[in-house]
Formats: sequence, C-alpha cells, structure tokens
Amino acid sequence: MADGRSPSGFHSPAAIREAMRRLRRLVPPILLGAVLLVSGCGKPQGAGTGAPAPPDFSKRKIRVVTTIGMIREMAAQVGGDRVEVKGLMGPGVDPHLYKASEGDVIRMASADIVFYNGLHLEGKMSDIFERMKRRIRTVAVTDGIDRERLLRPSEFAGAYDPHVWFDVTLWMEAVKTVEGALIEMDPTHGDLYRANGERYLERLAELDRYVRREAEKVPPRRRLLCTAHDAFNYFGRAYGFQVRGLQGISTVAEAGAADIQSLARLIVENGIPAVFV
Repeated sequence: MADGRSPSGFHSPAAIREAMRRLRRLVPPILLGAVLLVSGCGKPQGAGTGAPAPPDFSKRKIRVVTTIGMIREMAAQVGGDRVEVKGLMGPGVDPHLYKASEGDVIRMASADIVFYNGLHLEGKMSDIFERMKRRIRTVAVTDGIDRERLLRPSEFAGAYDPHVWFDVTLWMEAVKTVEGALIEMDPTHGDLYRANGERYLERLAELDRYVRREAEKVPPRRRLLCTAHDAFNYFGRAYGFQVRGLQGISTVAEAGAADIQSLARLIVENGIPAVFV
C-alpha cells in the first residue's frame, strides 16, 4: 500500500512506528517503557501543533477498532469494503472486566477511529477512550440513543444499563451513529455508507419482528428468564419477559448465598427448564 501498511492488518512495521509515534503523544515516556496505556497527556491536534493533515479517506480504507463483537459486525456491515475492522474483545470476553493489553494499545493508536459501546460497559477502559479523544477519534455508539429509552437500575449507582443490544430497536439507533461517523470521515463515499446502513437496518428490523413472533409462542406466565448475569432487562422490556439474575447489571457484583437460594426457589416453583449463564 502507498502508506506502507499491510492491507490485512494494523501491524506492519510502518503501522507500528506510526502507532508508537502517536502513543508518545498520548502517554508519558516512562509508561511506554513499562505497561503501554493510553492514559496520558497531549494537546489536541490543530494549527500550529505540527500535527499531520487529516488523511484523505477517499483514497484508502478507514482503519476501525471496536470493542465488543456486536460493534465489530456493525462497523463491518456499514463500512463494507471501505473499512478495515479489528475487534479487541473476542467471544466469551467479559467487557466489564476487560483490561487493554500492549497489543490492544498499539491497535488503538494505529486506528483512525475507535467505536465502543459506552454507558460504562467497558469498565475502566471508558476513561482510556475519553483521553484518546485528544489524538484519535473515539465514538460511543450508544450516544445517539434517547436517554429516556434507557434503563437506570437502582442498584447500578444511578448509571444506565449498558446492554442495549438486547432490544433490537435500540441497537438500530447505534447503527445510525456508526453510519454518521463514517460519513463524516469519508463524505466522498457517503452514499455507500448510507446504502449499507439502510440494508443493515432492514435486517435488524426483520430480526426484531422475528423475536416478537417467537416470543408470542411462549405463554405469558412462562415468560420468565433466569440468568447468572442480569444483562437481559432490555430484552425483557422489549419482548415481554420477566428477568431474574444473580450478579446484577455488572459482573463486578457478586451474588450472595441468599441471592442463590432465592433464585433456586424461583426456578423450582415456576418449573424453569433452562438457566442462561
């Protein structure tokens, strides 16, 4: 490629050198010699700072880094062949407890944009994303969702429940945020992103209709969902299920003996055939 980077990833020698250059602006030098964390200082780019001119994305792909898999799929679907998407968290990874590795920091520093869920889903990494805004564009895909539609569990310290993808109609709003960000970065291909976004929204709308049809097949008195991690409240609200969980909204919380006994009684009394873990 013209910029010396591998078309299949962010880790070509040229990309790593560029990542390290950008990291030096993000973190104090002493941290670069130990654990690489995007947590430090640096002035915003702009006139007089010596920062390079913004890339012309009409001539190359946008390098995208995402956190959870649902956002990775969303970015790939909307961006199509105009984006190169790398995800930080694979299947089975708990985003609440996730800690960035040195490789993750290099991937983020060499990205053009980072999409993350927000609403504190990614735990302490949210602070990293906020600090990165000084040099690298970071976007919380939930920012465009009307806060009136979000749940605020009393046990979650006044914060919002971040598991919005379980209500497909809410996740559709996140798609629009990704679409808008890509169009802003690469307006030359705006029509492509709009068309891709529309197709993906149509698929999600059909998914929402499918879930509603299938839920209707379950008698209302049987619509009780038991789970170890209380992440299904948006699903319950959207599709008519009562949700009972052990750990609460975040996996940081721990269930006590009384919680386990209470849930066990509920399962026995209602003849619950399955528990999602």
